[in-house]
Amino acid sequence: MKLRTLLLDLGGVFYQGDHLIPGALEALARLRASGLALRFVTNTTRQSRAALQGELAGRGIAIAEDELLTPAAAARDTLLARRLRPLLLIHPDLAPDFAGLDTAEPNAVVVGDAGEHFSYTGLNQAFRLLQAGAPLLALGRNRYFQERDGLSLDAGPFVAALEYAAGVQAELLGKPAPALFAAALESAGCPPTAAAMIGDDVEADINGALAAGLRGVLVRTGKYRPGDEAHLAPGGELADDVGTAATLLGIA
Repeated sequence: MKLRTLLLDLGGVFYQGDHLIPGALEALARLRASGLALRFVTNTTRQSRAALQGELAGRGIAIAEDELLTPAAAARDTLLARRLRPLLLIHPDLAPDFAGLDTAEPNAVVVGDAGEHFSYTGLNQAFRLLQAGAPLLALGRNRYFQERDGLSLDAGPFVAALEYAAGVQAELLGKPAPALFAAALESAGCPPTAAAMIGDDVEADINGALAAGLRGVLVRTGKYRPGDEAHLAPGGELADDVGTAATLLGIA
C-alpha cells in the first residue's frame, strides 16, 4: 500500500542535545512538501508539551499541536478516565502537563524521566503504593538517551527497579506501546500498512512500529550505536539519517 503517513521521533533524529543534526531541517522541508501526514511521536518527558513545541519552533521545527504525541498526554487521559490520583515521579518541567489533577492521597504511580529529581524517598513512597495495589504507569521504559556529553539513563531503569521491588508489571504509555502508535495513526486516519516510523531507538521506535504493523527505519544518528541493527525485528531497515530514510521509503 502506498505510504500516507510518516511517524517521526524527535530527539536523535532532528536534534541531539542543543544542536540540530546536519540536514535535518532540509529533510523536514522535503517531508512537508511530500504531502504525507506527519506525526511526531516522542518519549521525551523532561519538559511539557508546550515547552517542547516552543523549543522546537526556536530551532526551526514547527509542529502543530495535533501532530505531536507524547506519553504525558496519554497518561493524563488515562488518569482522568480511571479517576486515579497519581504520585508523580517526573521532572518538574513536565508538571504543567498534569496541572489540575487530584494528587491527594495517591492511588497510582506515574514514572517519567525525572533525571536528578529521582530520590530514594520518592521511589520508596512509590514502592509502598505499588505494594498496596496501585497501578504503575510508565511514560517510557527507554534505557538511555543521547545528551550532548554522552549517553544518560532514561526512565526505563527506574521503572524496572519498581517492577522488581514490588513484583508488578508497568503499564507502558510511551513507545513501544501499541496504543501510542495506534493513536498517532488514528489521528491521521491511516491504517498501519500505509505508515512508517523513523527513529534512532531500535527497541522503542523501530521494533515497536514493526510490531504495530508499520514499516520502520532506524537512523544512524542520536543514540544509535554500531551493532544496533542486529537487534532489528524482521522487516526493519537502516539509513544514515532522516533524509536518507525518506529516500529509502520512496519519498521524493
